[in-house]
Amino acid sequence: MEYKDYYKILGVEKSASQADIKKAYRALAKKFHPDKTKGDKAAEEKFKDISEAYEVLGDKEKRQQYDQLGANWRQFQQGGAAGGQYYRQPGGGFQGGFSQRDMNDMFGGGGGGFSDFFEQFFGGGGAGFKQGAAGGARARKGQDYQAEAEITLQEAYSGTSRLLNVNNQQLRITIKPGVASGQTLRIKGKGGPAVGGGENGDLYIQVNVKPDPDFERKDDDLYTSLSLDMFTAILGGDAHVKTMSGELKLKIPAGTQSGKTLRLRGKGMPVYNRPDQHGDLYVKIDIKLPTNLTKEEQSLLERLRELRHEKAA
Repeated sequence: MEYKDYYKILGVEKSASQADIKKAYRALAKKFHPDKTKGDKAAEEKFKDISEAYEVLGDKEKRQQYDQLGANWRQFQQGGAAGGQYYRQPGGGFQGGFSQRDMNDMFGGGGGGFSDFFEQFFGGGGAGFKQGAAGGARARKGQDYQAEAEITLQEAYSGTSRLLNVNNQQLRITIKPGVASGQTLRIKGKGGPAVGGGENGDLYIQVNVKPDPDFERKDDDLYTSLSLDMFTAILGGDAHVKTMSGELKLKIPAGTQSGKTLRLRGKGMPVYNRPDQHGDLYVKIDIKLPTNLTKEEQSLLERLRELRHEKAA
């Protein structure tokens, strides 16, 4: 079993802050996520290594234990060659006295989906354990899992769901209408298995909403633009504007100027956990001037200009 350099896997220095580690992980996870690599086995293995590295370095307690292990790796490897005669202490560090078999019993065996290296030093759920007065394992909550879900703005408006594979089980996650990009959802008890009869860990899912080509979102309000011909802008009339709930007829006042913004109440995003409340939709008018005028159209416009000059005089 080889030592895994988690810092090297994430491409950070040992002195990196927790924020730097998280930033590096998120960048690599997006690059090597199975949804993007589509069956690339090498990329899948890379993604597993990245996830495993962040599972340790992203947790202060595990990171401290891992750093202590690194300094004593050769000593551990020599002791472990005869059967793994080291185990992780509750307060960190490693000490002789238990075989690998005993250690598996304390940690509840495998189950985290990580490498043998991880399983041996951090247990099946990666949650660690506490010793009771008699030296046995005491109940401990399982590790929390982290995942990301990418959805469209339309899905954020209507609500949607995603099917995830968690602990070798299919789990359908419901995402409510109005969810914001970057918002984290907590699914209680769907994380790593518990140790010693404790509670399972939780599953945390960060929702990322993809940019939309037609709408810009600011909190619960939406912003869009509407191309309008010169004649409707001058004379007034009806125009059709796209909203998240379908196309809507919009009354254009006569003399509407380019750049003017019209407000449609209640046509924005639903307020999260308040489906009966919505933000507003702001429509910015963009007037398009006619091109390729005929001689007759040009003559009429020139006559209109003369009339305007006469009126001004």
